[in-house]
Amino acid sequence: MVGRRRRALRRALAAVLLAGAASVPAVPSASPATTTTLRVLQLNLCNSGRAGCYTGRAVPRAAEVIRAEAPQVVTLNEICQGDVPALGRVFGRVHRGGPVVAEFRAADDRPSGGVTRCRDGQPYGIGLLVRLPTPDQRHLVHSGIYPVQDPADPELRAWLCVHVPDVVNACTTHLAAFSAGTALAQCGHLFDTVVPAVLGRAGYAPTVLGGDLNLRVGGSPDLRSCVPPDRPRVDDGAVQQIVATPGVTVDAGRSVSMRDATDHPGLLATLTIDHGRPAPVRRQRP
Repeated sequence: MVGRRRRALRRALAAVLLAGAASVPAVPSASPATTTTLRVLQLNLCNSGRAGCYTGRAVPRAAEVIRAEAPQVVTLNEICQGDVPALGRVFGRVHRGGPVVAEFRAADDRPSGGVTRCRDGQPYGIGLLVRLPTPDQRHLVHSGIYPVQDPADPELRAWLCVHVPDVVNACTTHLAAFSAGTALAQCGHLFDTVVPAVLGRAGYAPTVLGGDLNLRVGGSPDLRSCVPPDRPRVDDGAVQQIVATPGVTVDAGRSVSMRDATDHPGLLATLTIDHGRPAPVRRQRP
């Protein structure tokens, strides 16, 4: 009798232990690398009101393209300061009121010592729209003026980055238009000095840059002499580029019609960011 009771007690205890073991989740052998698909739209809107390509229709057309393509990052060149919040509101509605960042950087003006201005008096320059992953996601803004400028051009060219830690470092620029040599020097400074410095201050994040670099593949000078060869890249067949750091794959790229609202098409790229493969970004060339 005592033996039967002991065997029954052992069976009951074993059942309890098995049930407890079943409730404990298995420990994975390794965490899979996470990837993010990112749609990036580059636009040069020629919206200063001073250039011959100005139509007054570029911002409304840009809004149409943003609504149709739903990018997560929009890089903007040749815009007035007020264009950024206007397009930012469209961008926010596309993302159903989710958290977005809209940033602007004016180009400096050599003659006045101030900023370059649109015909209506607004500051003129470049901008970024970035969709944030969560409402509480912090971001850092970095910008500057290139140390090398075309002495014949009163507009001093700028760069702008929005750094979302561990997610993406989105940048834009519009390089010198009238001196290919100056554009080449600015391009080299951007990839060899600016991007490493931003990541050095803010921490690593995959970098995606969209902009009008005023340099072409096969041109003289060739764009590839300043963009490192390991950078995934797509262009519009001319001077607009979307360039990323290693660890980012350019899955597709295409031009988007601006319906003659500006003198450049839009450039849309779909990228895949592998967050499991952070890649070092090299410093200045020797």
